[in-house]
Amino acid sequence: MINPKEWLEFGQKFHGHKCPAMPMGLRAGAAAMNALGVERAKDGQLVAFVDLGEDHCATCYGDGLQVIMGTTFGKGNIKKTHKGKWAVTLVDRATGRAVRVTPKAEAMLNNKKSVFFTDYRMLGKPASTVPDEIVDKLIEGIMNTPDDKLLNISPVFQYELEPKKDSFDGFVCEECGEMTVMEYGRIKGDKKVCIDCASKK
Repeated sequence: MINPKEWLEFGQKFHGHKCPAMPMGLRAGAAAMNALGVERAKDGQLVAFVDLGEDHCATCYGDGLQVIMGTTFGKGNIKKTHKGKWAVTLVDRATGRAVRVTPKAEAMLNNKKSVFFTDYRMLGKPASTVPDEIVDKLIEGIMNTPDDKLLNISPVFQYELEPKKDSFDGFVCEECGEMTVMEYGRIKGDKKVCIDCASKK
């Protein structure tokens, strides 16, 4: 069993500030892994589809997921679906078994009513400026609430993933001189160039 409390300190260091959304990601990620009976991904064993979008509150949730599940931007095994929600669908690549976990709406709404949001975040103040005595209570609540009060966890289901294809081929752009992955190359006149240089007139 993955214990999200063991990842809180590291998660806060990785994320850069204290807030309730990153710990919520830790809780959701741990619940997903425990439901599937899998360990943290060292390579690309797990794939996470996160319904976060851009430019809305609580996207810090994604960092909690990355930290605890090992599904990271660098490994390419976490994907945003841009739906503006906080659900995560975790897939075990070896078996195709998957589970969807999302924070309960009531838990999210309660956080949004807190002083952390009303007196700081909604007024444009950075999360790192919120006093510990305000944010720590929210974090403690998230980390100590039982799963069934905090999260919706789906039954395990089958999910068909596209086969993973890593490219090891590259070239040097003939205009800017930067290394480019072969599949992202373009032809511009008689030159092999990157996407940026291809779009320049």
